[in-house]
Amino acid sequence: MFKFKNIINSQSRTITSAAIIIGALSLVSRLLGVFRDRILASHFGAGDTLDIYYAAFRLPDLVYNLVVLGAISAGLIPVFTSLLEEASPLNRKKQEAWRLINSVLNFIIIGLLLICGLFFVFAEQIIPLITPGFSAEKLALVVSLSRIMFLSPVLLGISAVLGSILQSFKQFFVYSLAPIFYNIGIIVGAIYLVDEWGLYGLAWGVVFGALLHLLIQLPTVFSSGYRYRPILNWRDKNVLRVGRMTIPRTMTLVLNQLNILLVTMMASTLAAGSLAIFNLANNLQSFPLGIFGVSFAVAALPTLSVLAVKKDLGDFVVALSSTFRQILFLIVPVSVLFYVLRAQIVRVILGAGEFGWLDTRLTAASLAIFALSLFAQSVLPLLIRAFYALQNSKTPFYLGLVSLAVNLIALLFFCWVFSFDNDFSFFTAAILKISDLRLVADLRILALPAAISVSSIVNLILLLIWLRFKIGRLDGRKIIDSSLRILFSALGAGLITYSLLQLLNLIVPTEKFLGIFAQGLLAGLGGLAGYWLLGWLLNMEEMAIFVSAMKKKLLKKVSPAVAEDVAREGEGV
Repeated sequence: MFKFKNIINSQSRTITSAAIIIGALSLVSRLLGVFRDRILASHFGAGDTLDIYYAAFRLPDLVYNLVVLGAISAGLIPVFTSLLEEASPLNRKKQEAWRLINSVLNFIIIGLLLICGLFFVFAEQIIPLITPGFSAEKLALVVSLSRIMFLSPVLLGISAVLGSILQSFKQFFVYSLAPIFYNIGIIVGAIYLVDEWGLYGLAWGVVFGALLHLLIQLPTVFSSGYRYRPILNWRDKNVLRVGRMTIPRTMTLVLNQLNILLVTMMASTLAAGSLAIFNLANNLQSFPLGIFGVSFAVAALPTLSVLAVKKDLGDFVVALSSTFRQILFLIVPVSVLFYVLRAQIVRVILGAGEFGWLDTRLTAASLAIFALSLFAQSVLPLLIRAFYALQNSKTPFYLGLVSLAVNLIALLFFCWVFSFDNDFSFFTAAILKISDLRLVADLRILALPAAISVSSIVNLILLLIWLRFKIGRLDGRKIIDSSLRILFSALGAGLITYSLLQLLNLIVPTEKFLGIFAQGLLAGLGGLAGYWLLGWLLNMEEMAIFVSAMKKKLLKKVSPAVAEDVAREGEGV
């Protein structure tokens, strides 16, 4: 009999099936995130209050990304997976694997407590460096909120290490539930705590969400065989392997965070609400990015790590190529629809309360620019994890340096271009349908998503070139052929969507929420139907793989799986 416990403890047979689980639950999490942002936007609008909240989030988020994600994604999962793969009948390697988990967990706890403690003490000195344009009153609130939020990296750090166990065992269901509970905690803070504690309620909501993120994973982690031990052995060869891989990964994340900090610093010098608009647009584009790009990358890492350990580069390329194309198949049409339906998306999701029409149009314009690079941002996590699976974390760091330089140059260039009247700024404003805002809004805000987009595309190109050099081939002909079919179908879907949008403008009243929602929904569904039809006519292999995986997930009972069959993945299973 089908039991919920089977879902909790099930393993995924293929990368696509794993990504479907992760993506489906990520969709729920992102919807909650959208609901969260709608609550924030309707309560506070795009102004000083949200600027303070998002600025306060930066340092705790920086700590988590640098200390935790560096160790997990680059070092812990590949090494832990390799130990499990090499486990002997006497389970000596498995014992080594558990010792590794406990050592890394204890190192991360100690490291986070020390770092968060230092940031807590010196917050008043550090915060002004990342928000130089804020007033003294705004800075004081940012400092206070940041100090509360510094509890969250510690909780999320513990949760991330335990989550690596679930990823390595390909138990993605509970792992993917954790972000949902994280968002629930933040929503609780926004709805129930803000009335009592003001902005401090939002900060405590973040901490509560981090606690839920940890607690939801504990039962399944313990059922997998894990038991906590107070081990702290920095001489352990496996710990040293993780450490050697972690340092370059951490430096890469430093570069990524510097990109965001550069944007934050620049936004703080622009008109009030600029940082909020950038973050809201970034959160919207992160919706499909998390569902498709990150989901497939997370699902692929254990498989790629095992194939790298076996030195099976043939199947490694098959798995990488199949996953790469699958991401493009899903993200490219979404990018086109985001561009065409940007105003409807922003208005439906954020357009309430204090979030006015000017905020809507500027956020929509920022979202359109993000949409142009969404394909690059979505495949970057996969390519970076491919290097980590090969136990090479240095190359992404070196290429990240180039990307950081490109981001800085692009940021300065676009800020300059959008600061005065010229052909480029006129053309961009006309394309984005915001020409009339030049006299009432600071269009330099468009420089923020533009810089991120340019640097992401450059980083993608560099990673592809270097990976091709590293492993000899990338199945390039198949990737190019699939990309052209996907692009043609997506552009056709965009044309259908735009045509339906214009037609519905004549029929559906768009002055109210329901009208805008109906217009966007019907036009979007028409566009997706067109994409699906064109994809079928062009005989897209990626469509067959996706449909097959969906059928297996929806029609079959969940059962414990055997090891992943990469060859079948490439055949559409």
